[in-house]
Formats: sequence, structure tokens, C-alpha cells
Amino acid sequence: MSSPPDHRVLVPVDVLEGESVPSTVVDAFASIPVVLLGYREIPDQTAPEQARDQYGDRVRAELEELRTVFEDVGCDVSTRLAFTHDRLKTFERVTVEESCDAVLLVNPAPVLESVLVAIRSDVNVDHIARLLRTLLDGTDLGVTLFHVAADEDDRTAGTELLETARTALVDEGVAADRIDSRVVVDGSPTTEILEAADDHDLLVVGESRPSVRRYVFRDRAERLAKRTVDPVLVIRGEYLEADDETANGETTDSETTGDEKTDSKTTDGRE
Repeated sequence: MSSPPDHRVLVPVDVLEGESVPSTVVDAFASIPVVLLGYREIPDQTAPEQARDQYGDRVRAELEELRTVFEDVGCDVSTRLAFTHDRLKTFERVTVEESCDAVLLVNPAPVLESVLVAIRSDVNVDHIARLLRTLLDGTDLGVTLFHVAADEDDRTAGTELLETARTALVDEGVAADRIDSRVVVDGSPTTEILEAADDHDLLVVGESRPSVRRYVFRDRAERLAKRTVDPVLVIRGEYLEADDETANGETTDSETTGDEKTDSKTTDGRE
């Protein structure tokens, strides 16, 4: 069996708004290659090229400082820069282009001791477990696997689902005593996940099924990302090949962006 590909996480940061990455998050992600995306969401009437000319040097300087912070803890880090009219579409596009497994949406995290992992189905559980194992390596983070069952009749199925996820984590080398499981029954999964996240420091959510490669922030993942106060790690589903993406009728997103790979010093503008 071939080994899984190296993991990679996209970390978007609006440096012009003074957004930064807490040191607790930097330390936790030190073992995972990171792509730092310095971005700025701009008004529809502003051309990305205009924004880049006006703010590009400042964003590059701030991004370079942040890059140094990650490098100081031994993280493999690269950088991108983008001025965009739709930040989530840009995050999705760069995630695909950089072959990232997940997107980390940074919120304040003064303490990082526990992770809540919302599991919707058994699809992609092994993929999620591999990424979590990489994240947990070298940390003392505890993990709570969490599932919201539709009704009492589904509670048993939810318990079995979390046991499947727990087994996958243990098989990846995560100590069993670091893993808790919790099933709740409620008509509003989003509300229950947000309430449970209040007792944890990092929320991990993933797609419920494999999807075309472009989509990351669909349905509940997008709502959770917008409403929680915790950092959120949104894990992509297992990837489909580019040919499959084309076969499914997917085209490039409609966002307009001035985008720059700061490592290679190349720029492009996309309509």
C-alpha cells in the first residue's frame, strides 16, 4: 500500500485588518506544511490590480513577518497573496491549486488544549483521521468526536459512527485515552455543534461525502465557519482527479482576484 500524500493546510490571513495567527495555533500546526494566504477582500468596484498596486508592498511585508513566525517553530511554509471580491471562493481555489487538505480559519485561540471533531457520516473518516493524527503529533491536544443524531432511533447508528472514527484514529497511532466521543439528539446540528465548540478550542469539520475538488465551504461547514468564535479547520473530502472535475461540469469560479505566488514572484489576474 502506498503511503498517503503529505498533508498541507491553507491559512488565510487578512493582514491589513491586523489579523494574525495565535502562537498556540502556530505551535499546534508546526508539523504540517502550511500555505499562508495573505488576502484582502475588496469592493466590487475596485479592481484587484488597483488594490495590489496600492497595498501589495504592505501585505507582502506583513506576510513575510508571519512566515518567519511559522519558520521559527520548524514549519514548512510557503506564501500566496490575493486581492479578491469573494474570499471564500478564493480560499477554495487556492486550496485546490496548492493541493491543501484543509483550510484553517483563524479566530482568537489564547489556549489550545482540546479539539472538537464534528463527524457527519463514515465517508472520509480515514482521510480525516490521517490529518488529525498529523495535527496531534507532538502535542497534548485531546479530541472529542461529536455527532448530532436526527432522533433517538439514530442514536445507536451515531454511536457506531463515532466508534468507527475512534478506531481509525487509534489505527493511525493516536492514544485511545486522548479520544472522547459524544452523541446528541437534536433537530439543529449547527446549533449543537456551536454549543459544543464553546467547551473546546479548535473546531474541525469536514464534508459529508466526496465532492468535486473545488468545493470546501458548502452547506453546514460555511455556516459554522462564519458563526463560531473558535479557530475552524475545514477538511476537504477525498479528492477527485482533475478529469473527473471536468466531467462533472465544473468550471472555474466567478470570483475576480488579483493573485500572487509570493515565493515565485509571479502574478495573475483572474476574471
